[in-house]
Amino acid sequence: METSLVFFSQLNMCESKEKSFFKLMHGSGKEETSKEDKLRAKEKRNRLSLLLQKPEFHEETYSSRSGHLASDSRISPEEAMRWSESFDKLLSHKDGLEAFTRFLKTEFSEENIEFWIACEDFKKSKDPQQTVLKAKAIFEKFIQNDAPQEVNLDFHTKETITRSITQPTLHSFDAAQSRVYQLMEQDSYTRFLKSDIYFQLIEGRPLRPTNLRRRSRSFTCNEFQDVKSDVAIWL
Repeated sequence: METSLVFFSQLNMCESKEKSFFKLMHGSGKEETSKEDKLRAKEKRNRLSLLLQKPEFHEETYSSRSGHLASDSRISPEEAMRWSESFDKLLSHKDGLEAFTRFLKTEFSEENIEFWIACEDFKKSKDPQQTVLKAKAIFEKFIQNDAPQEVNLDFHTKETITRSITQPTLHSFDAAQSRVYQLMEQDSYTRFLKSDIYFQLIEGRPLRPTNLRRRSRSFTCNEFQDVKSDVAIWL
């Protein structure tokens, strides 16, 4: 009887282990199935959310990447061709100014066009106090040694501006502006006319996105269209 009981007890133990192993395997399969179901459900939700996104979302995303030239599509090839006639024609056209600014950013020399635009705005100043404040802001941003957007000027021109900055006139930056204008016309402008940006415009193709570096706040070509006398735009 003892032997029989011992044998029966061992049999029960083996059966119990088999059941436990079966339950463990069965439970693991359910867990894996549950995870797969959750992943499939998540994928379905993601697809639905993409389908339900409003068109405005895509438009905003595109416009945020395209920068100032969001209006490229309305530039006619004929208009773009006229920009090759002279540097003045390029800068006098809003889209031409923006396209040229975009090109300079690819060459990391946009401080030149920004300085030129700042000088154009400065010469429209009417209030003496605003004239002094704007002159100081231009000097600190573009002229003084180690300025954040220092333009390439000869020593004599920089010294003349430095001496007159405490009592500036509307013509204080004329020599410097003329110098920077000549540099852009003789150097950057000729490369712009051979650039991919310009060829895309004269061929009527939309401009491809370009990787542009981010810079500190500065006066931009868009602000030039509606020039303000508020000195806050310089600071």
